[in-house]
Amino acid sequence: MTDSKRLATSVLAACRHAPDARRRAGWTALALGVALLAAAPPTVQAQAGAYPSRPITLIVPYSTGTTADTLARLLGAKLTERWGVATLTDNRAGAAGAIGSEAVAKAPPDGYTLMFTATSHSTVPAMRPKLPFDPVKSFSHVILLGTSAMGLVVSPKLEAQTVKDFVALAKAKPGKLDYSTPGAGGVQHLAMELFLQETGTQLVHVPYKASATALNDVVAGHIPATVSSLQTAGTLIAGGKLRMLAVMSDERSPAFPGVPTLKELGHPSLVVDTWYGVMAPAATPVEIVAKLNTELNALLRLPEVREALAKQGVVPAGGAPERLQQLVANDIARWTKLVASAQIKTE
Repeated sequence: MTDSKRLATSVLAACRHAPDARRRAGWTALALGVALLAAAPPTVQAQAGAYPSRPITLIVPYSTGTTADTLARLLGAKLTERWGVATLTDNRAGAAGAIGSEAVAKAPPDGYTLMFTATSHSTVPAMRPKLPFDPVKSFSHVILLGTSAMGLVVSPKLEAQTVKDFVALAKAKPGKLDYSTPGAGGVQHLAMELFLQETGTQLVHVPYKASATALNDVVAGHIPATVSSLQTAGTLIAGGKLRMLAVMSDERSPAFPGVPTLKELGHPSLVVDTWYGVMAPAATPVEIVAKLNTELNALLRLPEVREALAKQGVVPAGGAPERLQQLVANDIARWTKLVASAQIKTE
């Protein structure tokens, strides 16, 4: 018997022993209210009761060791400290994040299943329009955790020293230069295709299965160029094994202040960041979403959390749930338009 049912039983017993009709009527009304709460679905009980009261599952739709996974474990541990309930990280990798996303979309909307996701949540729908969930409507958006910069990177063996040089070289050899990515349809692939459209150049896409191999062949000079996150390529860039021509973020990277942004070079449409956010199933009570948003915003202000994010190359974001929701919707529209106009092959 649940606590609510025990309380209802006790109240009913009390009403039978009340000294007069008026008191018996009052006790009976209270008992009926408690009984209705006891019989209510878990979502309603979660709304009305103390949240959280049991372990929370953090689904990460990527493999262990990824930035989203690191953030889930870091912030999950902090939530455990603050709330006194366990957080369990569950990696559901596969299909560029679609497997884990589907699991969250179909989970009970009670606040006990959350998703720590990333940019692929908005690129996959552009490449795979027939998903078993709606990338916007199937989720309650909780918070944008942070963003991470990407850069246009070339082999040191390539003669191009600037973006202008690179564009001139590509135009002189249309369809003759290659670029690598960790896979078709990812943000690196779409970001480079956006660059090619903007600059009117043609390069050949060479997809790999992992970021490391995609970068290694650029280091070796087998592939002239790539787009990479700075946390992945940063060490190679700093060591002179890769040359970064430009950063694709809104502002210059503090780690590479001498490298210009594509925006300041005259390409404001080429601002492309990777992002990380938290979502819950659609119809999660607004009170629970608000509490999660408040707690995670507070965690993002902690010095130790900001330091840990900096080591991952992530700039803390935060803000209201609507910030993440709008970002996802805008990204999906942007990438869907690009895939159609560039005639990128979809499923």
